[in-house]
Amino acid sequence: MLRAIVIDDIESIRKRHITLIKANCPNISIIGQADSVESGVKLVSQLSPDIVFLDVEMPDGTGFDLLQKLKPFQFKVIFITGYEDFAIRAFRFSAIDYLLKPLDAGHLIEAVKKAEESMGKEVFDMKLNNLFSNLERPKNLQKLILKTAEKIYSVNIQDIVNCESDTNYTTFNFINAPKLVVSTNLKEYEALLGPHNFFRTHQSHLINMAYFDHFIKTDGGNTIVMKNKTTIPLSVRKKEDFLILLENL
Repeated sequence: MLRAIVIDDIESIRKRHITLIKANCPNISIIGQADSVESGVKLVSQLSPDIVFLDVEMPDGTGFDLLQKLKPFQFKVIFITGYEDFAIRAFRFSAIDYLLKPLDAGHLIEAVKKAEESMGKEVFDMKLNNLFSNLERPKNLQKLILKTAEKIYSVNIQDIVNCESDTNYTTFNFINAPKLVVSTNLKEYEALLGPHNFFRTHQSHLINMAYFDHFIKTDGGNTIVMKNKTTIPLSVRKKEDFLILLENL
């Protein structure tokens, strides 16, 4: 049985969360609840829970502030937010699960399962450190969690030269580090990295424009050369958008 605390500033929402947890997660025992960062810090310190269901936005601060006050800690965190805001992007970059209000039973069960499986592992600590690093740079996320078959890495976005797709796998190529292969399709990384100066040149290629060197206009004009001399294909469908992008660099 896992001991849990629910922290949310709105009483009716806390009660709703507790009811849903009790109905769908028989391995969870709710041992307390809090309505602010301050009361949450005190309660967690007193009760030492296994899991904290943590609201992101509260009147006296954020769930991230609460965690910073409690570091180092042993419990796992399931973030809950009602906002599609910067925090959501930070979670995605850090490969940390979160739940959107109102809670969905299926998503709740899956989040609890993942939290339970991560008990006693240091991987979650790495993800949280990655999250805190990104939260310190709200206008320019810097770090991305990548999970290969053997390890989990925290990489600097500015070190990524390009990403190459092979069905459900994506290869990351870096400026001064060995490549990494992850079992996630390129479309997901296009959504994450697109706002950070990355461009999808082809169905199988995503490039960091910071490493763009030149575009070969001859032979049909379908080749991009990066600063590390890597050549990247440019599809006919993407050519117009790419040329417009170059005009605005």
